[in-house]
Amino acid sequence: MTTRYTVAPHEMELVAVRAQGAGGQNVNKVSSAIHLRFDVRASGLPEVLKNRLLALHDRRVTRDGVIIIKAQEYRTQEQNRAAALERLEALIASVRTTRKVRVPTRPTRASQRRRLENKAQCSEVKAGRGRVSD
Repeated sequence: MTTRYTVAPHEMELVAVRAQGAGGQNVNKVSSAIHLRFDVRASGLPEVLKNRLLALHDRRVTRDGVIIIKAQEYRTQEQNRAAALERLEALIASVRTTRKVRVPTRPTRASQRRRLENKAQCSEVKAGRGRVSD
């Protein structure tokens, strides 16, 4: 079951800013980078996903529960907008799957016996390494 949750456009804020780094004169006059801000608590996502997103140890999630993504790898605003939206979807998809609960198991009786036999054998070997008395 792969339910895909879509984020409504009014729930996120997309702002065009100037990109950092090399790029010549173009970088100083064109706002091609995109800042995406998404407030997790105010979103329409299910509570389970909200809690998992807020529990993430990710530098993109602030203490206030806002996800901030900056996309600036492309030269055009449209490509950077698409890249930011893809990253947001990937982040939501990463918390969508639930891990199976680990059921603790016990070692078998035979494995316990083998461990103790091996331990006794190592003990004999080490005891034989002592000083030889005359």
